[in-house]
Amino acid sequence: MSCAARLGELVKENLDLDRELQWDGGLADSGVSSLDAVAFKKVVEKEFGISIPPECFDTLRKLAAYIDSQAG
Repeated sequence: MSCAARLGELVKENLDLDRELQWDGGLADSGVSSLDAVAFKKVVEKEFGISIPPECFDTLRKLAAYIDSQAG
């Protein structure tokens, strides 16, 4: 499974979005609270076994690219 596909699944499992997943918008643009975003960041870090700098969490597309770059 690709990183982006797994990330999409994690969004569906952990975030209650009332609209289609936006890969190029921020989580706040999709209605995710800052508290939920922090909790989601922890889920993603645990799932992929990496630490994610805040600047890589701007958009899901940027997050997926960062995770892919760390996969080595």
